[in-house]
Amino acid sequence: MLIDVMSFNLRIWTPVDGENAWPNRQAAVVSIINKYAPAILGTQEGLPPMLAGLDSALHEYERFGFGRDEDRSGEHNAVYFRKGQVKLVEQGQFWLSKEPSVPGSISWDSSLPRICTWGLFQGSEGNAPFAVFNTHLDHEGEDARRSGAELIWQKIEPLQAEGIPCILMGDFNCEPGSAPVQLFRSHLKDALWEMGAGGHTFHAFTGLGVGGWIDYIFASPGVQILEAEIVKEKVAGRFPSDHYPIRARLVLPPQP
Repeated sequence: MLIDVMSFNLRIWTPVDGENAWPNRQAAVVSIINKYAPAILGTQEGLPPMLAGLDSALHEYERFGFGRDEDRSGEHNAVYFRKGQVKLVEQGQFWLSKEPSVPGSISWDSSLPRICTWGLFQGSEGNAPFAVFNTHLDHEGEDARRSGAELIWQKIEPLQAEGIPCILMGDFNCEPGSAPVQLFRSHLKDALWEMGAGGHTFHAFTGLGVGGWIDYIFASPGVQILEAEIVKEKVAGRFPSDHYPIRARLVLPPQP
């Protein structure tokens, strides 16, 4: 099964961004998504009003996931999927903490609640199931990033052991030499790295590398990576976000 996936840190809606605040960027974000038309889109930093705006514009998509706060409000790691191309079979979310089922829980040196949203999918033609995980690791706590990554791998490992292909994407807030990235590279394929397409993904609306390579798409060893790239396009002279979205074209293995 051929599938296109994209990870997109949307950048929260905040007035301090001035001309780059969300209302001025929403159309650019929609334009990029529609251009590449991923079957699966993992987003980070989406607030409810932002996601509502995307919902109204992305007519071919549905989404799932809820906020990271105790009342399930706040930033989402929402996952959009293209109707008619894939079918959502099961979904869930856990907190990157010592109590992953407790909404709003924080552990280690995390500065904020952090989450991972996941879904089990099947192709529209009845293809074998596959799983998608979308996360956003903490931007301050090194211990939180490492422990959060270990928790995510604990969720992925049994599925992969059952032969279910897994895709992990998101903003990891750490560069390739870090412990979380090295952990995932020891078990999964790093799409950008495999295709020699790595580079800075955070640019603070400047187009210049500010925070290095911190956004990733990983896939199970049996998944073939045909393409992977950092999408550095402007739309009407404006960057859609302070992160570049990243995308990959994958071939999932046939059902055994």
